[in-house]
Amino acid sequence: MVGRTRGARLAVAATMVAGLALVAGCSGGVDSPATDDVAGSSSSSSSSSSSATATPAELTITPAKGATGVLPTEPVVVTATSGTLGEVTVTDATGRKVAGELGDDGTWTSSGLLAPSAAYTVSATATGEDGTPSTTTSTFKTLKPKVTATYGILNSGETVGVGMPASIQFDSAVTTAKMRAEVEKRVTVTTSPKQAGAWGWLDNRQLMWRPAYYWKPGTKVTITAPLTGVQTGEGKWVGNDDSASFTVGSSMVSTVDIKGHHMTVRRGGQVIKVIPVSTGRPGATTETRSGTKVIIRKEGHVTMDSTTIGIPKGKPGYYKEETDWNLRVTWTGEYLHSAPWSVGAQGNANVSHGCVNMSPANAKWMFENSKVGDVVTFKGSNRPFLPTEGIGVWQYSFAKWKAQSALA
Repeated sequence: MVGRTRGARLAVAATMVAGLALVAGCSGGVDSPATDDVAGSSSSSSSSSSSATATPAELTITPAKGATGVLPTEPVVVTATSGTLGEVTVTDATGRKVAGELGDDGTWTSSGLLAPSAAYTVSATATGEDGTPSTTTSTFKTLKPKVTATYGILNSGETVGVGMPASIQFDSAVTTAKMRAEVEKRVTVTTSPKQAGAWGWLDNRQLMWRPAYYWKPGTKVTITAPLTGVQTGEGKWVGNDDSASFTVGSSMVSTVDIKGHHMTVRRGGQVIKVIPVSTGRPGATTETRSGTKVIIRKEGHVTMDSTTIGIPKGKPGYYKEETDWNLRVTWTGEYLHSAPWSVGAQGNANVSHGCVNMSPANAKWMFENSKVGDVVTFKGSNRPFLPTEGIGVWQYSFAKWKAQSALA
């Protein structure tokens, strides 16, 4: 009995141990899958974040993708609605970039104008909230203007006289004060050596920068005009940038004494020649204009024809003369030139139709020793030279010239 009982007890104990082992095994079998499920879920999430469940940044780009007819003045704006915006580039088909910057608020905004009739690509990098990198691209097209405004920077590469302003000349009017201001604030002049000066509009086509007084000889002047995208009229936009430089040569300033019938020529402030002249006979249409003019062009041979100033053949005052050694000083027909027919009057009387008559020898000397931009001041006439009749920037005091600015 005792032996059986102990054996039975051993058997029961063995059975209980086995049962505990089974329970332990079952317990392990429950816990392990739970642990594996958690670990498996984490692994699956990591794998998905690099593929199906990645969350790149979301961007808003204006102008909208595929937009057409966009105004050159419309800014390009890129904003991250989620995530963080990185680098933004806006380029046209030639690779020309539009300037812009990322603000403190995380928005990129263009600062440069767009070109008309152009296609642009916006490319933006960004980082999602989970660190996912992305690049987004968008395209749009600007409007095609009715008219592409054109302009020129005068005297590029030339050596000019001390009176020649830096000049930007449009082929048609910049029609409003606001548009002229937009042009003016975008253009710059640099001078070496540095000199004080100011922009002003001679009329609605001609923007000029003149120093407070005449240029210092030897000055290098550089004009930069980044005007692409500027509007100059209804349906009219500029399509290009430009820049140019010129150099100022020696100082040559001449003074025509209309009543005294002579011209005094000074170089570097020193008198180098006094020339007998005959100027325009007194009268409403023939009297030579008083004022400070600038040699606009050296034209050499010119046919003087009164029909160009409204006096037709057969009418009183008609003339047609072949002339040499012409230096143009107004757009209204005033020149310094050779006049062999009036040599007897030169130094004594005013008999011309408004020009400064000289002997052939004196006219040739003046032509050969003059530059475009040399100053010629006329004194003694009751007929004033109007600024728009030539390069009239010196008809203004410096204070009044500054008032010609569209930004004044």
